[in-house]
Amino acid sequence: MTAAEGNITATQVKSATGAQGPVVLQVLPALVTGGAERGTVDIAGAIIADGGTAIVASEGGPMENDLKRLGALHLKLPLASKNPLVIHRNVTRLARVIESYKVDLVHARSRAPAWSARAAARRTGCHFVTTFHAPYNFSNALKKRYNAVMADGERVIAISEFIAEHVRTNYKIDPKMLRVIHRGVDLARFDPDRVSAERMIQLSTRWRLADGQPLILMPGRLTRWKGQAVLLEALSKLRDIEYRCVLVGSDQGRTAYRRELEELINQHGLAGRVSLLDECSDMPAAYMLSDVVVSASTDPEGFGRIVGEAQALGRPVVASDHGGAREQLLAERTGFLFPSGNAEALAGSLRKALGLSPEARAQLHDEAIARVRQHFSKDQMCAKTLSLYKEVLRAGAWAPGTDP
Repeated sequence: MTAAEGNITATQVKSATGAQGPVVLQVLPALVTGGAERGTVDIAGAIIADGGTAIVASEGGPMENDLKRLGALHLKLPLASKNPLVIHRNVTRLARVIESYKVDLVHARSRAPAWSARAAARRTGCHFVTTFHAPYNFSNALKKRYNAVMADGERVIAISEFIAEHVRTNYKIDPKMLRVIHRGVDLARFDPDRVSAERMIQLSTRWRLADGQPLILMPGRLTRWKGQAVLLEALSKLRDIEYRCVLVGSDQGRTAYRRELEELINQHGLAGRVSLLDECSDMPAAYMLSDVVVSASTDPEGFGRIVGEAQALGRPVVASDHGGAREQLLAERTGFLFPSGNAEALAGSLRKALGLSPEARAQLHDEAIARVRQHFSKDQMCAKTLSLYKEVLRAGAWAPGTDP
């Protein structure tokens, strides 16, 4: 709903929740499974825990329920559209939300809603920050200008040093306004001591895993740039090794790509050794069952959530040597890096990971967990983001500009 369609005011929201702090509106296209979406929910929870009011505007999705459980308010708006007319109309819609709910700060997490949100914030004198989640590609000046809105907040959050360098290199930005806040792993969920043997047995039974058979796990939605085809080619070079491989993730309607992967499995003679499975409801148990976790993206990822989650549970990770994975892994210590798209090198890294001695595996386990807890926790991400909000709010009013 929009502010005009609902009857809830900012005062009523604060009264119902006991909130005394600022009202923060996060905007993004939708609430499907993904890094930006998970970060939105995590920050909404942190805002509420800190005494503020959390509002999220999007087209909705499965993660709406997560927001409701936290006590955040979700407003349904057509923010996924890239249609210029819809983006223009969203300016008025968001300005109405800002005024009706007495929003103190707007946080944009994607380009199309950011264009509307920036204009609405300027129109109303509301503070505006952004998060750069990915190295958005551009092949011409028009596309680069479209991306540039993400570098035009009072503060711009980059989710990794890799993203920060991309922003500094390609967009005009005051370096003092750019802040690196790494994505955070939920250590309460991804904690090896909290994953029971019963959960692992249940998942192992569901996946029909043989006792003692090494498991290679590749989580991630089925899309070409995630590198599933590269992994299958690499696995074809490991015929002398005993293993089972599970590729877990939804095709999100990409049925042609799923069929292509199924054909590759047959062509490489991997039938019976490799399974394509849809979303897993217990990823901590899936990681714990695995002997090695693979992130084979052919395009550099802004952070790489899989790398962090797997390390938080002490699992060896094999990842493409680019993007945010470089910042998370200590090569040859908490995981292995290979040249992106190189199936031969990936096969070699898998041999290393599967061939770790019990002593080396135990050492990797401890060092990987310690690294995530020290540098990449959800609590750190939330604390740094809230601190940035407070810094912006203390700075005073943002001088209004012109609508795009």
